[in-house]
Amino acid sequence: MGTRLVVPRWIQLVGLPLLLVLAWLLASAAAHVVFLFVVAALIALLLDPLVRGLQRVRLPRGLSVAVVYLAFAAALGLVILAIATAVVGETKTAANRFNAYFTHPHGVSGQTSADRDIDRLQAWLNTHRLKSIKIQQRGHKLVRQIRQRDVGKYTNKIVTFVEGAAISIGKTLFSVVLLLVVSIYMLLDMQRLGAAINRRFPPRAAEQPLLMSIERSLASYVRGQIALSLIIGTSAGVGLWILGAVGLLPHGQQYALLFGAWVAVTEVIPYLGPWLGAVPAVAYALVVHPISAVWVVLLFLGIHQIEGHVVVPNVMGSALRLHPLLVIFGLAAGAELYGLPGALIALPLLAVARAIWEFFSDRIILEKWREEEEPVPVELVEPRTLKQ
Repeated sequence: MGTRLVVPRWIQLVGLPLLLVLAWLLASAAAHVVFLFVVAALIALLLDPLVRGLQRVRLPRGLSVAVVYLAFAAALGLVILAIATAVVGETKTAANRFNAYFTHPHGVSGQTSADRDIDRLQAWLNTHRLKSIKIQQRGHKLVRQIRQRDVGKYTNKIVTFVEGAAISIGKTLFSVVLLLVVSIYMLLDMQRLGAAINRRFPPRAAEQPLLMSIERSLASYVRGQIALSLIIGTSAGVGLWILGAVGLLPHGQQYALLFGAWVAVTEVIPYLGPWLGAVPAVAYALVVHPISAVWVVLLFLGIHQIEGHVVVPNVMGSALRLHPLLVIFGLAAGAELYGLPGALIALPLLAVARAIWEFFSDRIILEKWREEEEPVPVELVEPRTLKQ
């Protein structure tokens, strides 16, 4: 049956409550450090299968850890560089288009694209029995005011802000060196930790060791997150392609794949990810034709309502073998306790907690509070036969 722990009654009554209170006070006082070590442990557990795979080809564990981390850092750096370059470049392009939309005149009339769209909108209202709505004069006045305030000056500020944000993100990446160092130390000692746990709690027949069960649970989380990103990214890309095909988003077909890929990447971030994923598509729509931005916003609102209430609970619940309500509760509790970072690690922690619970559920026994009384033996007496 393996090793079992019997928790005495006095520890259940006094020790466990005090231990929980002490753990909560320590975690609250050193919340940032605790969060750092938790994230480092999750990273080490996620990368440990790769390290074991390299060990099978006769590489020492230390060298295997170095190879895995160098490959991980290189891949992460390339992704960040590609995303930052694309965001800055597209922002500059969008700013130039936005500036031209309000300032560059066309033809003999000297009207800008914004003036033409206002005239077209007024003509549409007139032909649809809405002549009482007069927007032409006010619209041209608004365009003049925007043009007089030097749109280029504001768009240049936006570009400068985005470039500064990209540089800040790059600097922030260097501040996670401590996190990587802690996770490297954990990964180097992972085998010894697993051996110590196996000696104290040896796995039973057809049962995996505890650390391997945790790693498999985290791998299931990664597979669920990839499936979620593919579903939402594909939905956004197909929706934008359809809007472009029917003429609601000019040239939307050309950028549907790019916008869909961006949505898939940002889907990894809980709560904030859906908003970040919609920003490039909405900005593009505002630049090429402001009215089309309404359709893009409605598309993303519909996608993310379905995502938050249907797709995420069911996909992640199935991957982690948790009830959808527990997935929603975990995300909300993580965000409440530690903001966006807490929501980001909430589901991996739930996966780890489930693996630990399954491993120890029948190994820890609480001592009973009332001793069961031994049954009193009862002698059965056959009834006497009545004489006639």
